[in-house]
Amino acid sequence: MTDNKQMKLRLVAMNFLQFAIWGAYLISMGTYLFTVGLGDKIGYFYAVQGVVSLFMPALMGIVADRWIPAQKLLALCHVVSALCRAAVGYYGWTGGDSVSFTSLHLCYTLGIAFYMPTLALSNSVAYTALEKVKLEPVAVFPSIRIWGTVGFICSMLATDLLGFQTSYMQFFLSAALGLVAAVYAYMLPDCPVNRSKKTTSWVDALGLRAFTLFKQRKMALFLVFCVLMGVSLQITNGYANPFISSFASIPEYADTFGVQHANMLISLSQLSETGCILLIPFALKRWGIKRVMLIAMLAWTLRFSLFGWGNPGDGVWMFVLSMLVYGVAFDFFNIAGSLYVNEEAEPAVRSSAQGLFMLMTNGIGATAGTLCAQWVVNRFVDMKSTLPQVEGWSQAWFVFAGYALVVAILFAVFFPYNHQKK
Repeated sequence: MTDNKQMKLRLVAMNFLQFAIWGAYLISMGTYLFTVGLGDKIGYFYAVQGVVSLFMPALMGIVADRWIPAQKLLALCHVVSALCRAAVGYYGWTGGDSVSFTSLHLCYTLGIAFYMPTLALSNSVAYTALEKVKLEPVAVFPSIRIWGTVGFICSMLATDLLGFQTSYMQFFLSAALGLVAAVYAYMLPDCPVNRSKKTTSWVDALGLRAFTLFKQRKMALFLVFCVLMGVSLQITNGYANPFISSFASIPEYADTFGVQHANMLISLSQLSETGCILLIPFALKRWGIKRVMLIAMLAWTLRFSLFGWGNPGDGVWMFVLSMLVYGVAFDFFNIAGSLYVNEEAEPAVRSSAQGLFMLMTNGIGATAGTLCAQWVVNRFVDMKSTLPQVEGWSQAWFVFAGYALVVAILFAVFFPYNHQKK
């Protein structure tokens, strides 16, 4: 086997494990929280992902650039986050239906604080490894990253089939996968660090040079819109499963496939990613980052609207179409954006630049988005009631759709980008 093929296979396994960890609980956690009486606080659990992304990915990117090789730091973060998720599962097991929001949220916060940096670190490891074997990341990485989506889907289905959607066991499953990922990450190719003693400023010493990207008007606007788009990222992750499961209170929908297996239905979203990821090299080279990002924004608008119109019965086709649209909405933003930042940043600060991208999207954007989504859902839906609330849920989804459409219009008008086909 050639070095190129061997390297790609190693990175495939890394991405599979990286996202299998997340898939074990990310989509179903909201339903578990609803089951234990914390439905009105779902947004706080998803918002904390954004809060820790304000500083943890950037901080770990700095450490990886200057002191600890990225693959070793990736392994360390996986170990700590896995142990914290195991603590969440243990507390859920011992606490039953009387778990405390404060205690559960604290354990979860510690776990996600060390998991979120692994998203950027795994990208840095992959880009560095590909360049070592003379492979172009823009052309090769999407076909590797697709296996992360496969891992996410597999763990989602495992959570569904094992009956963990409403149980604390989903966190034990995620913790086990995290420990496997940690061992594997430690054996990945070495990533160089910059220990040069020629540093003359605190900016260089702390690895904050990536923030100089804001000096470029185009990049500054791009990062601002990353924040505005990041608002949409976690909304369906937090509320799609509880929303679809809520139709169980309506007799005509109670026994439908979607209500009984919400995770399986939602997994179509991740399945659509597998095809859309492969379109990214073509899309970026043919249309450029502006059109690709604009397509993603319009896809978010359509996804939210279809949730507002659909139901698990005769309107289930709208749910299915919404899931298929997700691949475009997520990949054309997250992965294309990451590749664009990688190209724009200097090699010495690429890990920091990836951390900055995560800060703007999964940090500031996702935090604002999930907290606002919590307010919107609580405004229209009584999360402690067992009565049908289809109209309230629809109104909430249409609010989200309207926001995504406004952002798309602003991006089309204000982001300057003249693409030249490659």
